[in-house]
Amino acid sequence: MILSIDGYDINYKITGEGEAYVVILQGWGTTCGIYDSIATALASKYKVVQFDFPGFGESTEPREPWNVDAYTDFFIKFMEALKVESATLIGHSYGGRVIIKLANRKALPFEIERIVFVDAAGIVPEKSFSQKMKIRRYKLLKKLYFNKIFYALFPELVDDWKSRQGSADYRNATPIMRQCLVMAVNEDLRHLMPNIKQDTLLVWGDKDTATPLSDGKLFEQLIPSAGLVVLEGGHYSFLDQPVKFKSILQSYFGV
Repeated sequence: MILSIDGYDINYKITGEGEAYVVILQGWGTTCGIYDSIATALASKYKVVQFDFPGFGESTEPREPWNVDAYTDFFIKFMEALKVESATLIGHSYGGRVIIKLANRKALPFEIERIVFVDAAGIVPEKSFSQKMKIRRYKLLKKLYFNKIFYALFPELVDDWKSRQGSADYRNATPIMRQCLVMAVNEDLRHLMPNIKQDTLLVWGDKDTATPLSDGKLFEQLIPSAGLVVLEGGHYSFLDQPVKFKSILQSYFGV
């Protein structure tokens, strides 16, 4: 289904016939359909909302770069459009960032009942010495390669170098979405976590390299009412261990 919000076409779907709502906030660059297994696991008791953020999946891309606060503002309007007054929020990866921001808003038009973070983002890691040196080298090469004379002499070399910079998410993104991603990954949200008052379930893959297990442990340490469950798997622990994840989720939700 398509819902129009501020001139943006938002792709969404609702699974289940229950009275209470669960809303899934997706990870960066995913499509909402990747979370179908989560919706199916809860559909017998809840209405489960899946949607694509602007610039993700089948939803319209933002007209200008959005930071996490802008995506948070959008989500509030999305909930108002659906007339959802209370819901449990599940946030995977980037979706976790938005939930952290939501939980810190003073006056939301809806109630956040509980929170589930799945391999969530929100912590900017301390850079090692080698990482700092890599960044310094990158900046020096960027200054050289973006020189017009150098590019005129060696265009293929420069284009090849540009194509290999950044993460896969960054390389696959449009120019506007790249700026959105850069703003997100450079914002550390750990100072906001102690303000999350809702009961919170954390589910993490032990081999997650995008948001490592150490992040999950920090989430547990900083959020007052949080409990951590560790699964074998990576950044998509709900796909790597679907049976165990379903069991954990249904137990937590009482399905």
